[in-house]
Amino acid sequence: MSFARVYSVQASLLNSSIINIEVDLSKGLHSFNIVGLPDKAVEEAKDRVGAAIKNSGFKSPKNKNQKIVISLAPADLKKEGPSFDLPIALSYLLSSGDIKFKIDNKLFLGELSLDGKLRPIKGALPLTQKAQKGGFEEIYLPKENAKEAALIKGIKIFGVQTLKELIDHLNIKKDFLLEPQGETAIEQKEEKFVIDFSEIKGQETAKRGLEIAAAGGHNIAMYGPPGTGKTMLARAFAHILPPLTYDEILETTSIHSVAGLLEQDLITTPPFRSPHHTASYVSLVGGGTFPKPGEVTLAHRGVLFLDEFPEFEKKVIEALRQPLEDSIVNISRARGSARFPANFIMIAAMNPCPCGNYGVTNKICNCRPNDLMRYKRKLSGPIVDRIDMWVPVYQVDYQKLSSNKESGVMNTEEITKKVIRAREIQNQRFKNHRDKIRNNSEMGAKDLNKFVYLSDELKNILNQSAKKLDLSARAYHRIIKLARTIADLDNDEHVLKKHIFEALQYRPRQEKY
Repeated sequence: MSFARVYSVQASLLNSSIINIEVDLSKGLHSFNIVGLPDKAVEEAKDRVGAAIKNSGFKSPKNKNQKIVISLAPADLKKEGPSFDLPIALSYLLSSGDIKFKIDNKLFLGELSLDGKLRPIKGALPLTQKAQKGGFEEIYLPKENAKEAALIKGIKIFGVQTLKELIDHLNIKKDFLLEPQGETAIEQKEEKFVIDFSEIKGQETAKRGLEIAAAGGHNIAMYGPPGTGKTMLARAFAHILPPLTYDEILETTSIHSVAGLLEQDLITTPPFRSPHHTASYVSLVGGGTFPKPGEVTLAHRGVLFLDEFPEFEKKVIEALRQPLEDSIVNISRARGSARFPANFIMIAAMNPCPCGNYGVTNKICNCRPNDLMRYKRKLSGPIVDRIDMWVPVYQVDYQKLSSNKESGVMNTEEITKKVIRAREIQNQRFKNHRDKIRNNSEMGAKDLNKFVYLSDELKNILNQSAKKLDLSARAYHRIIKLARTIADLDNDEHVLKKHIFEALQYRPRQEKY
């Protein structure tokens, strides 16, 4: 047999592709070519595969006088990464007649070391998901990736340690069999709060704002002098979000797996990303010659915390417009384009001025007027509009700081229960629209007419307030969404006057930013 084909899959964040690994052997002077737009890692596979085959007890393809052509089809799709090593090795051994097995409904993934052992790969979860959707019944991949891949139901997962072990399993002349990996159960780990809301003294307004933001998935900005607890509040916020659903766990785990950042078997809690203010445009939004996901995508279904918000480059801040509005990022480059998910809650923290003392009692601001204007201009109107809530974080009285306990202050567990209850109300409200709406912040202008009832009195109050505050249409709709979330926290069926008034309080005044 001089021709053979096995199947593999190309990793991509949203749309993975089934790849046919085809090998043709013919007589002639030795040559070993890989075609089909391979990157450097794929081209180098011929050296890894040759050594792995030799060290697994077979004759190396480099010691045979023959022409070897390996085609990765479809030919117009860029092939990246070392995960094609294993299928290339198997397809060569099939075409040379060294082994025989049925290729139907089987898919292979894995990087080979020179001694024939398999190394773990990136993106095992989305690759397995694509294999299952493609109708494959078995997938063979490195042992270290088997538990992650076993989250997907309806396909047999086989964890493999060496090329020789897999050949013994597949070869029809042998009786050795690998055991399929058992289905991975999702276990919600018990949260250990590093920072509890009850430990943060004062800042009742900020705590209330964060509770509302978590309940409805709203973006929030906290402003105030340095050292008032903005970072502590943001880090405590991650623990009051509801746990991820099964679909969300698969989604977030897939993203981190493809990016090579999966430190555990799966992600069961909302991710929390906190890039430094010197982060580049590409690292935050994504991009590169071949588009890769950035921090906004890694924060999908979780939190993106931007401390020292105005200190980010203006280009970086403005790049947040699309993900904040549409929950996606479209990246277009000369060599390719990509569409990444970016549905997150943004928390921005900022000082009133570069030195942090502007407007602070008993402190002198050392900033020049030009510095103040430049600082304020970093945040354009469209960005301010896309942030639902602007919450002040004031200096805390020293007596309150020294007290052991504050009366009537809820802890993280109590706030989380309120947030989950509000989310359950929203789940019920949007049960027939879950494909596009999961919480109040995701409602469009048309959805507001359908899901939020406002009496004539409330419309009149809202219209007068919007005129006085000179609100844009976007800000007008965001106030209605915010009021609906506040009503959900109060367990009220309809939005009331008090909910509109509270929502209006969170809109920024010009002097605040």
